[in-house]
Amino acid sequence: MTVLDGHSDLLYDVTRRRLAGETRVLERRHLDRLRRGGVEGLVLALWYGTGPHNETFWKEVPEAGGAAERLGIMLDCARAELAECPWLAAVRTREEAETARAAGKLYAFLCIEGMEALEGPEDLDRLAGLGLRTGMLTWNEENPFAAGAAQDPRKGLTDLGRRTVRRMEDLGVLPDASHLNEAGFWDLLDAAGGTVIASHSNCRRLCDVPRNLTDEQLRAIRDRGGVVGLNVYHGFVHAAPEGQTAEMLARHAAHMAEVMGAEHVACGFDFCEFMGPGNDGARGLEDCSGVPAFFRELERLGMSAREREGIARENLLRVLG
Repeated sequence: MTVLDGHSDLLYDVTRRRLAGETRVLERRHLDRLRRGGVEGLVLALWYGTGPHNETFWKEVPEAGGAAERLGIMLDCARAELAECPWLAAVRTREEAETARAAGKLYAFLCIEGMEALEGPEDLDRLAGLGLRTGMLTWNEENPFAAGAAQDPRKGLTDLGRRTVRRMEDLGVLPDASHLNEAGFWDLLDAAGGTVIASHSNCRRLCDVPRNLTDEQLRAIRDRGGVVGLNVYHGFVHAAPEGQTAEMLARHAAHMAEVMGAEHVACGFDFCEFMGPGNDGARGLEDCSGVPAFFRELERLGMSAREREGIARENLLRVLG
């Protein structure tokens, strides 16, 4: 069984390492684990913001003081990296993804994780021209578009945010609710006319943190024809360290399937071990090479081969179209 990972921050690692002089970062540092994990495709995130939690390597890049500059640098690094990866195809549609897979290549869709770098909805046109397929208005911070999960849960989308959602839909970019706070989630559902996803969020019923979704939110995404991607980050899997395991993440999948139907469950693993301590995945899912263990847990819980295949790749490919 092969997997489409609906949320990957590998462009973060690509950018910081290329700025330090490295080349072929994906091939030299990540490809072996991706293959061992059975990862056939990725949704690569542009995460570049200027908030206090994203100061990391950017502090050492003088020309990257603003969000727009950072986004531009990350895009340049992504283009250069992809040019060095004949085994990886940039894709925009399911058909292109299936063509790449048949040719023995991995494939990658593009998403944006926070729109701080954009001045308005019209800036999305350029990104859509580069292949953008999914978009989050904000990361955990508050910006001119919306308030993130770490902010006042009563604040939602701004007028600019609502207009941006409508422009996303016009361009075929799926709105992604994963990093919004409670009010922002419902504002997004109100502003969007079609499918909404949550690319990398778990169940609040099993782990009560703001980044996870309530059963009501899960059903709302189901009713829009969307999917929710399971996230390996230890703090979103269980409150207690002993419960932060691949087996518990499988329980999140089972709960989602019970609430929404298995056809609305996907993978959005968000592996971030390369970002250093504190970014650990659940035990057994320390990096993407552990993905097969997660699917063995799904089988142990009684999920059918068809359900597991849907979660692995089919459900997300369906909504990406």
